[in-house]
Amino acid sequence: MPGRGDAPAGGARRICRGLLAALALLAALAVSGCSEEHPEGAVRQHEQSRGAAPPARLTSGEDGWPVDEAAREVEPSVVQINVEEIQRTIFGPRRLQGLGSGVIYREDGYIITNAHVVEGAEEVNVAFADGSTRRGRVLGADSFTDIAVVKVDREGLPAADFAEELDLRAGELVLSVGSPSGFESTVTAGVVSGLDREIPARLTGGVQIPSLTGLIQTDAAISPGSSGGALANAGGEVVGINVAYLPPQTGAVNIGFAIPAPVATSVADQIIERGEAVHPYLGVSLASLTPQIAERFGLPVESGALVVSVAPGSPAARAGIEPRDVITRLEERRISDAGDLIAALRAYRPGETVRLTVFSGGESRQVEVRLGERS
Repeated sequence: MPGRGDAPAGGARRICRGLLAALALLAALAVSGCSEEHPEGAVRQHEQSRGAAPPARLTSGEDGWPVDEAAREVEPSVVQINVEEIQRTIFGPRRLQGLGSGVIYREDGYIITNAHVVEGAEEVNVAFADGSTRRGRVLGADSFTDIAVVKVDREGLPAADFAEELDLRAGELVLSVGSPSGFESTVTAGVVSGLDREIPARLTGGVQIPSLTGLIQTDAAISPGSSGGALANAGGEVVGINVAYLPPQTGAVNIGFAIPAPVATSVADQIIERGEAVHPYLGVSLASLTPQIAERFGLPVESGALVVSVAPGSPAARAGIEPRDVITRLEERRISDAGDLIAALRAYRPGETVRLTVFSGGESRQVEVRLGERS
């Protein structure tokens, strides 16, 4: 983002303006950065004589890391997104500029990026890996997942290969490709550090931000400006859209996050079809239950999604869910905190009925809820 992936204070455009309003901590949401130097021989071209595809995961011995082959596969599909915004101040209009990254989704001009990259943009220009540029327009943006779609009038684009299902493991090699600080087609290498991660509310001003849940965590070096870029596996398949990192002032070292590809493409398909994405609606405000909170309120469980409030007439209200109830399971999936529940609900559609396990009044009960629609 300043490049819209992250913007320094002052002249350059603040890229994650929407999220920054909710969290001062992640003052620079974005992803991708400088690559770590690997020992000689650790990165090399896959031996053609083997006649086999590059290994999809880190291996030992002669196979090594096929970083260069994967990078060549992904780079043509990653673009730089340049934005301009007119900010109206008491001193008159002020033109701000910034940049982010995007990934070509369809060859007929549809590009996936982050919603915070194009938020408030008056003008969008897309720079392609072949050196050409095109004016783009924002078809739609979904703040709930931080996914947006930009359309350019161009055919025959090198669309990326997006994973339809995730088959990732901790320790698996991944590459981050984007435009950190405007350096187009920057490739960094790392591994999957964790799956189904969230940036906890304690780091975001006490509010669990829905778009920062259910994420892929990676230790690929990150820098401002690559939000919306690609996180790819060793076979060159896009497994995630880069979205955020923990800045050094938090004490973090190489902790970055990406939105899983199936989430990104599902939202993109809805935006392309109808201009917006819809999500299931439960109708509760949540907090993550900790042992300390459980002890304070005398609750019988030490983890789960604590219901803070229930919207009148909402699906949760109709199902009898009340404040101070603790949701510990959605169907068979264990719910450890508020982020778990938000991420788990993404697997369902409005109108579907789900079974929740709820601790209420010192007892566990199962509740069926027919989900509403959040647009």
